[in-house]
Amino acid sequence: MFIAYAAVATLLALALAASATLTLQGNDQIVANMRKVQVPDSWLPRLAALKAAGAVGLLAGLWAAPLGVAAAIGVSLYFVGAVISHLRVKDFDLAPRGRARPDGGGGTGPAGRRLTLTSDRY
Repeated sequence: MFIAYAAVATLLALALAASATLTLQGNDQIVANMRKVQVPDSWLPRLAALKAAGAVGLLAGLWAAPLGVAAAIGVSLYFVGAVISHLRVKDFDLAPRGRARPDGGGGTGPAGRRLTLTSDRY
């Protein structure tokens, strides 16, 4: 089970670190999404710091379990806040048009279309 945790924690830490870096650099897509959910630009460095702390904490959790648990809780709360922010402004898009979507659109290929066809039955 530790190997599964290590793999998931490492991948999530890499994603969080990349997101924090892009947020600090003022990536156009990230800034546009933040503005869409009415997050002030002054919050971007703080949110990037939270993502970076989560990444470091998840990796530290490989050696000290309480740090990993605290980081996992913090990252979970961060994303709960993100979901609430999107719901507050009625932004229900899971992915931009043209990207991989579970409804079979945008590059998911036969697997996505199969998911759509089978989900229509129920």
